[in-house]
Amino acid sequence: MIPSPSFFSPTGRRRPHCTFFLCALCAVLVSACGGRSGYFKVSGRLANIDQGEFYIYSPDGAIDGIDTIHVTGGRFTYERPCEREAMLLMVFPNFSEQPIFAEPGEKVSVKGDVSHLRDIEIEGTKANNLMTKFRKQTLSSLPQQAREAAARTIADHPESPIGVYLVRRYFLRPPAVDYGQAASLIDLMMDKQPRNGSLQRLKKQVDQLAKGIEKSPLPSFSVTDDKGATLSSGSLSKGLTAISVWSSWNFESQDQQRRLRRIMRSSGGRLSVVSISVDANRKEVERILQRDSIQWQNVTADRLFESPLLLQLGVSNVPDIIVVRDGRIIDRSVTMANLQEKFDQLLR
Repeated sequence: MIPSPSFFSPTGRRRPHCTFFLCALCAVLVSACGGRSGYFKVSGRLANIDQGEFYIYSPDGAIDGIDTIHVTGGRFTYERPCEREAMLLMVFPNFSEQPIFAEPGEKVSVKGDVSHLRDIEIEGTKANNLMTKFRKQTLSSLPQQAREAAARTIADHPESPIGVYLVRRYFLRPPAVDYGQAASLIDLMMDKQPRNGSLQRLKKQVDQLAKGIEKSPLPSFSVTDDKGATLSSGSLSKGLTAISVWSSWNFESQDQQRRLRRIMRSSGGRLSVVSISVDANRKEVERILQRDSIQWQNVTADRLFESPLLLQLGVSNVPDIIVVRDGRIIDRSVTMANLQEKFDQLLR
């Protein structure tokens, strides 16, 4: 189980509200692997922090599960074997994320202040330098301005691995999903990164979505849920079903689960819900399901976004909702803002 984050002042007193900051730091730490051949290393120091822990994972599968990082005296150093380029995501206590880009034989440094984590600097490779530059440029930007900046950055640097993150972050997350522009930007990158496995998988997903997979039959699958029962596409062939994609490290997705529970209970049996948790920690998943009184079937995709089921369904973000009626996908990426309205319409 991922330990609960903790945060302490230089005097040793615990600062409950600083838990958020501590998690951010540890995530950075985990993202590193070596300085020597075959390793990637990250090290650094943040002001206004003494001790704490946070965690990190890789949507590319470079890390097996989720790692926990420990900070002592405001300093951290971490290295791990690194055989290929990969994206790592630092998960902060407030459930926000920050990417780090790992390369074999490289090292990065992290510096900043835990009171201003949005200003954190991650430097040491071209990809991390470019991501830091983009983050600084968009700190005060409106959402549309940030999307435009993301598109320009990808167009100017189609060879950079940060493009995969930027497409997922700014063009595949509700409420501003744009499959068409995402596909165009991916095509630009494919010319410069034809062997990038993560980019190839993202292209396949987006191409399917751009062609209207949301109106297509549900892909055929059969998996075992967390209690050992079978969940299959055949079991979703009748009636209205919401497939909720969530995780233990994403607060919004947990809120999505709770709202779906209320909608389902008020539907008079006309709506069913199943869940897919993007996690490597089954115990934490079980704890949250029990806490929120979620009793429908849940499948834990412990290979995170590399899970065959998520690849089949074209899922690359958390949270997500896929709406299925009589075995056909009729909608996806329903936002929290219109969740109730959407299902009120579908249930009429």
